[in-house]
Amino acid sequence: MNEQRKHQRFELRLPFEVIRNGSPLNVRGETKNVSSAGVLFTAEGLLPLGESIEYLITLPRTPGARKDVRLRCVGKILREDADSAFAATLERYEFLRDSASEVAL
Repeated sequence: MNEQRKHQRFELRLPFEVIRNGSPLNVRGETKNVSSAGVLFTAEGLLPLGESIEYLITLPRTPGARKDVRLRCVGKILREDADSAFAATLERYEFLRDSASEVAL
C-alpha cells in the first residue's frame, strides 16, 4: 500500500527539547522525522495527548558557526506511538540564534 501524505517528511535526527514559559521542562529527546506541518520525536518523559507545547529543535551547526541555531515551535501533541514516540503539530515557529534570545511566541 502506498502512503499518500499532504506534507513531505524528512528523516532527521536532531536534538529536541520541550519548553514552558521560555524555560526547559526537562523533557528531551530526538526528532525522527519533520514536515512543514509537524514532527515525530522521541522523548524521555510523558506528554499528555492534546496538550499545547512549545519545543526547540537544534539544527546542525554549519562549519565556522559560533552559535547553535534553534527552531522554536508551538504545536499540540496529537498521538503517542510505540517506543515513546510522540507526534506534534507545527503551528508556529521562529529561528533563534542562541538560547539567550528566547522570547515568547
